[in-house]
Amino acid sequence: MDVQVWTYILVGVTFAIYIGIAIWSRAASTSDFYVAGSHVSPLTNGMATAADWMSAASFLSMAGLISFMGYDGSVYLMGWTGGYVLLALLLAPYLRKFGKFTIPDFIGDRYYSNFARTIAVVCALIVSFTYVAGQMRGVGLVFSKFLEVNIDIGVLIGMGIVFFYAVLGGMKGITYTQVAQYCVLIFAFMVPAFFISFQLTGNPIPQLGFGSTLADGSGTYLLDKLDQLHTELGFAAYTSGTKSMQDVFFITAALMIGTAGLPHVIVRFFTVPKVKDARISVGYALIFIAILYTTAPAIAVFAKYNLMETVSEEEYTEMPAWFGTWEETGLLAWVDKNDDGIITYAPGEAIEGLPDIQRNAEGEILRGPFGEVQVNNTITETSNELYVDRDIMVLANPEIANLPAWVAGLVAAGGLAAALSTAAGLLLVISSSVSHDLIKKQIKTDISDKAELLWARISAAGAIVVAGYFGINPPGFVAEVVAIAFGLAAASFFPAIILGIFYKKMNKQGAIAGMIAGLLFTLAYVIFFKIAFPEFNSPEYWWFGISPEGIGTLGMILNLLVAFAVGMIFPEPPEDVQEMVESIRYPN
Repeated sequence: MDVQVWTYILVGVTFAIYIGIAIWSRAASTSDFYVAGSHVSPLTNGMATAADWMSAASFLSMAGLISFMGYDGSVYLMGWTGGYVLLALLLAPYLRKFGKFTIPDFIGDRYYSNFARTIAVVCALIVSFTYVAGQMRGVGLVFSKFLEVNIDIGVLIGMGIVFFYAVLGGMKGITYTQVAQYCVLIFAFMVPAFFISFQLTGNPIPQLGFGSTLADGSGTYLLDKLDQLHTELGFAAYTSGTKSMQDVFFITAALMIGTAGLPHVIVRFFTVPKVKDARISVGYALIFIAILYTTAPAIAVFAKYNLMETVSEEEYTEMPAWFGTWEETGLLAWVDKNDDGIITYAPGEAIEGLPDIQRNAEGEILRGPFGEVQVNNTITETSNELYVDRDIMVLANPEIANLPAWVAGLVAAGGLAAALSTAAGLLLVISSSVSHDLIKKQIKTDISDKAELLWARISAAGAIVVAGYFGINPPGFVAEVVAIAFGLAAASFFPAIILGIFYKKMNKQGAIAGMIAGLLFTLAYVIFFKIAFPEFNSPEYWWFGISPEGIGTLGMILNLLVAFAVGMIFPEPPEDVQEMVESIRYPN
């Protein structure tokens, strides 16, 4: 059986499991919908948290970014793993004891202000929608390749699946679905890693394999060989870094701080019965997360090495079948600048923008003299002739390495599992922000449980539609979109949460002013460089050399400065609020 058949089988089986779980665990109350009735075991919650954490950015895009960024890609590893530790130590136990399962609810009560609650809702919605755009994009990528449909159609299919189990089951359905999704995604990530590691180095353990010598008997280390290939083609050595240290610091900090404040992960610690169980589930989740995160650098090295060995200075007509298939998705493109029929892979962009495939009036793809897919894009003046979408590296890896077809199908199912698991969690946050934090807490305080549950489902459905739009029109690669979401979280409500827990004298005026200042500054910076004027998105134009992915750290600093400055002008919080803060500092 070919890759497509295996994909249909494995994706179909996994989707049937997800839908079956959703029907079995459908929510009957708002408690089930928001926090799964707080009856989830620590082990189950740890696995579900890991699936929630490891989104399409972790599964699909992180290894792809490391493949192309080399040493610079370590910022994503450091930021996301550090963020989890920060979350586990500084936030989860305290918020769990406080008993408010949404960030806006905590901020509203801690800062004794519905206006503060509303600002937090706005922040949560902006962050969640930005984050979920990356997940829906990941779903579209998988479907576009393996089901041979347009990316936009792939996003729509993913919307339908998420709609079913997120709207029906709420957190209860999502939790048990995410356990299944974790099993699928981790198996799908590790199997090709074992295969390729043994194939290239003779060592089946990928964490050791990418630091081993090649199996060809040369005695050359894999990383040394990759550095050699890079320098021969005019790239910087793979193991060298090109980013400035201040940008590395700011991106890592933004990812750490923003990750720690992500509302869809925090709510997971309310699904267990006790604070002690929340701490235990943190430990389980860390183990489950580490399996993938320690493997990602190896996957990145394997993929980049195999890609360069396969395509560089080779005739287009000799390319394997996977090359042409990915071309037809618009995620891979070759433009023959010197008409020699040979693929030249070099630094710089081959074309301007994303590939725009040429088609005739009947919608058929137009091809060049060598059979290559023609594109409408402006061809750049660089010597590079190859465009490779970074987000395809993990998906294409099994085919590039010539692994069995069922492995490629398994990776497709894993990519979908990763994207859908996080998308569902984010959609629930969006839903609860609208139904619980806006409607129940501010607009209609006497709303019945049944009516609130209905509004929660309506909100989730609306969120899916908006998320689908952003998935079709994302402002960058999956991991970059997610990095921006983390930066927005770091700049907006993370300082308010930390100050709310550890500084009892922070008042509502300071917290509100800080959140507004941090959010607006970060959002304006991202919009300027990523949307309004992308031609200026380079180090020479960035403030202090800080990229849009790292500006959230500066936004957080601004948030803190404004919060303290404004807070000093107004009276301290009421005595009962200060006593409440004192009580949650010692979680039990």
